[in-house]
Amino acid sequence: MATNRSRRLRKKLCVDEFQELGCELTLNLREGLSEAEIDEFLDAFLLDAIEGNGLGYVGGEDYGFVCLGKRGSVNEEQRSQLEAWLKGRKELSDFTLSPLLDVWYPDNPIANA
Repeated sequence: MATNRSRRLRKKLCVDEFQELGCELTLNLREGLSEAEIDEFLDAFLLDAIEGNGLGYVGGEDYGFVCLGKRGSVNEEQRSQLEAWLKGRKELSDFTLSPLLDVWYPDNPIANA
């Protein structure tokens, strides 16, 4: 595709100055949790960690993608707050939170702002 794109097209494609950032999340729940404990954790995760930081989450209970709840990018502060919240949870044996990456084109490098 041509690299000389109009501003309107760059916005539609979410490239260049309209690039949107997010991160991948893998959750490993501790062995022996009951269904009620898992549901309680997931409810708290979605309400406190995700919605509480203005984020959105797409995925399941073990893997997903964290993005901004509206158009735009997750910033490093929001990512750090999510990571701190996850570190404090006893329901998790481990988790992996990727560095920020392009939501629409994960193989593309992050543009300098």
